[in-house]
This record gives sequence, C-alpha cells and structure tokens, in this order.
Amino acid sequence: MLSNDIYFPLRIEEKEIRKRENSMENNNEPNNQIQIELPEDVAQGIYSNLAIIAHSSSEFVIDFVRILPGLPKAKVQSRIILTPEHAKRLLYALNENINRFESQYGAISADNSSGFFPPMGDGPIGEA
Repeated sequence: MLSNDIYFPLRIEEKEIRKRENSMENNNEPNNQIQIELPEDVAQGIYSNLAIIAHSSSEFVIDFVRILPGLPKAKVQSRIILTPEHAKRLLYALNENINRFESQYGAISADNSSGFFPPMGDGPIGEA
C-alpha cells in the first residue's frame, strides 16, 4: 500500500477526527474500525486501459476493459457499481490523488480534445 493512497469515502479532515475522538471519549462509544481484507488474488490487480461509464438515477456502473493492439475484440475485466454519492467521492479522491502525483512527478499529459479511445491496429503486429 502506498502512503499517499486516498480511499473513498474521502479521508476526514484532522479537525473532524479530533472532534469525533473527543465525542467517543466522552460518550464511551466503541471505536468502529473496519478491518479490510485484501485476498492475494485481488491484490494482484487487473490491468485496464479503458473505462466505460454509464449511469441511471440510482447508480453508476464502471466497466474496466483491456484493449490489446491488433485485436478487434476487448473484454470487460471488472465491473464496479456505485451509488451516485460514492461515485462523487471517488471523483474527489481521484482528483486529490492526481494532484499529489503531479506535484511529486510532474503533470500528466492527457489530451482529451476529441475524446479518447486507445489505438486499434495502428502499430506493428507481434509475432511469436
């Protein structure tokens, strides 16, 4: 896990954390920590170079796709379904992580003037 990771729901500001800690100490409420398990097969991750996003009035659906050069067919590798509120929290978390990344490594070049779709079949065809 990277030290700069931000997970949604977005992290709570330090002042709010102290306020909650003081409230819990005064109320003797149990500390509600969530233990998150990361199974080994999930920890390997799935590579994706395209995300297709759709929404309804009650949910956002993000399909993560891997497109390979020279292949006309692509497969959805993973699908995530979020409430609109969590989708917005994800947007904020991604924005904050991108800002941190760019302050450390420099600006990410992403020309989105005409939309983005990975090139298909424009490169050399590999041989085995």
